[in-house]
Amino acid sequence: MKSVALFVEGSGLLGQAAQPAGAVSAAGENPTHPWLRIIDAHFDGGGIVVILGPVFFLAFILVVVLVLVWKFWLRTKLFPEFEVVEAELELANVGKITIKPNHENVQIAHAAWVEICTRKAALPFVEDHDVVLEVYESYYQLFAKLRELTKNIPAYKLRRCRDTRELVNIMVKVLNYGLRPHLTRWQARFRKWYNEALSDPANRSKSPQDIQRGFPDFPLLIADLKALQTDIVTYSEFLRQIAQGNLT
Repeated sequence: MKSVALFVEGSGLLGQAAQPAGAVSAAGENPTHPWLRIIDAHFDGGGIVVILGPVFFLAFILVVVLVLVWKFWLRTKLFPEFEVVEAELELANVGKITIKPNHENVQIAHAAWVEICTRKAALPFVEDHDVVLEVYESYYQLFAKLRELTKNIPAYKLRRCRDTRELVNIMVKVLNYGLRPHLTRWQARFRKWYNEALSDPANRSKSPQDIQRGFPDFPLLIADLKALQTDIVTYSEFLRQIAQGNLT
């Protein structure tokens, strides 16, 4: 049975390492600079002799250092871990969901949050100052932006990550079961009435806020609009938590 012997070659600064009697390198002779040798193996006396040079250990130490730097510093800088964010949404019977953000989900949530929080759609309706049609225009633009954002998420990301699928599903539900029902019920009807009211000579001196109060179901419309805005604000806060964590 052949034996295996392992030798560690010393640095060339300290002199060439001793080899077993009769040992011959893989090149057939001892190298001029043995400290440059990484690894050498040869047969000697019926066994295999493996010699590890200083470069081998320097490379090994370098790899270990790089692994430690990656694990404890560089990875956290380039790919930080995010805390689990839990948010309960009553909108559209979504219920309680748990999203663990990653880079993709954080970016998606941030983009959606910015679209919502910078529009009138997420601001409380003030009857003495706000105009219903301006709010509806804001909702229309928000609907288009969220739909575009959802559509542009690559499908492979949905197949790969459950949390991304969950986040996209919620966005779709907000569109289909949050915004759409109110707009379907009220927008066309109110817009038709309001345009006719504007042409009425009796309303020429009135402000848009005063004119819109004449809508037959104005109290019901406003109550439904305020309920929708409450849900939108809740959803906006949910997105903010995913994008920014629990920072306030």
